[in-house]
Amino acid sequence: MDILISGSGIAGPTLAYWLARHGFRPTVVERAAGLRSSGSPIDVRGPAVDIAEAMGAMDLIRAAGTGTTAMSFVNGSGRRAGRVNMRALERASGSRDVEIARSALAEILYATAKDHAEFVWGDSIASMEQDAHGVDVTFDKGAPRRFDLVIGADGLHSNVRRLAFGPESRFVRHMGMYVATTPFDGSIPDKGELVMYNAPGRAVAIHPSPGGPLAFFAFRSPEVAGFDHRDTLQHKRMLSDAFGKDGWRVPELLDRVRAADDLYFDSVSKVTLDSWSDGRIALLGDAASSVSLFGGGSTLAMAGAHTLAGELAATPVDVFGALRRYEAKHRIMVEPKQNAVEQASLLIVPATQRAIALRNLATRLWPVVAAGAYVRKAAKGMGSQLGRLRAS
Repeated sequence: MDILISGSGIAGPTLAYWLARHGFRPTVVERAAGLRSSGSPIDVRGPAVDIAEAMGAMDLIRAAGTGTTAMSFVNGSGRRAGRVNMRALERASGSRDVEIARSALAEILYATAKDHAEFVWGDSIASMEQDAHGVDVTFDKGAPRRFDLVIGADGLHSNVRRLAFGPESRFVRHMGMYVATTPFDGSIPDKGELVMYNAPGRAVAIHPSPGGPLAFFAFRSPEVAGFDHRDTLQHKRMLSDAFGKDGWRVPELLDRVRAADDLYFDSVSKVTLDSWSDGRIALLGDAASSVSLFGGGSTLAMAGAHTLAGELAATPVDVFGALRRYEAKHRIMVEPKQNAVEQASLLIVPATQRAIALRNLATRLWPVVAAGAYVRKAAKGMGSQLGRLRAS
């Protein structure tokens, strides 16, 4: 079976790898000329860790992790107002999660999949016509081709979704916030500590990363009329308008934004569709169910890709049944994450000064909570060991 995947971000290469493992012939087409170098740090969590390990990629992912050990919250003068010890929380929960720059994860997944699939760079799907047995695809640059199945793994602003399901406005809902990141070559006091400044409805952070720190911006705003996710000049104006009066190192960071040629900027949005497939055309990752905040989308993208490939392998003669099973299984993971986006945003971008103060106060209690959880976990483990000794 020949399967076309649109998008070489996180979901696309993961799906290509597993399809090839199951004996399919995947082709990945990517609009960009190469891998994107920007984007917020993201997480490889839970099921994605198991999937990456099975791909032989987890050691590379751990080596490329941001290595963030703590998160500090500062006021306008740079004085610390709260702090979270990330290492303590990870130790308490027994977490195997890894935080990694999006570009680094995409590069690792591509390197893992490139020998198992065809990758076409600098091209995009122009049109699709499907029948009962396949999909005829035309491209902006390449020659037309026919595939048994087309998967849109092309993100929040999915071209495949637009062509097969309808305009973006029908499925994408603005969640009241915009985010941006850009590389930062200025000084940072601690390469293991993320430092964040908040004003009501706004957040700015310097985030450590092995490839160099990133500047992160987030601000609450109604949907901006005429917003274009590809208009970098518009994005720079919006950031200047939102943060132009803020303190701490914000003026310095805005200067970097104005000079940047690698700026990621987009709306925090939620994608909802009644069905993720239409005949032999289906959606994966953010194209189907965006969770565009706090890095959870990467884990869902990898898990969804693994599930989709597995279901297609289970019944290759029943493509439609496989797509239905993939959607039913993966929605169970996706929907709680989508429902939690608004609540989670209150942690990073509190809307009022009082909410900022309460969040900072709460961070002083987290080490106590983490220590308590660690003690409970250790005691539980010790109890299990004593039980085994008694039994022997």
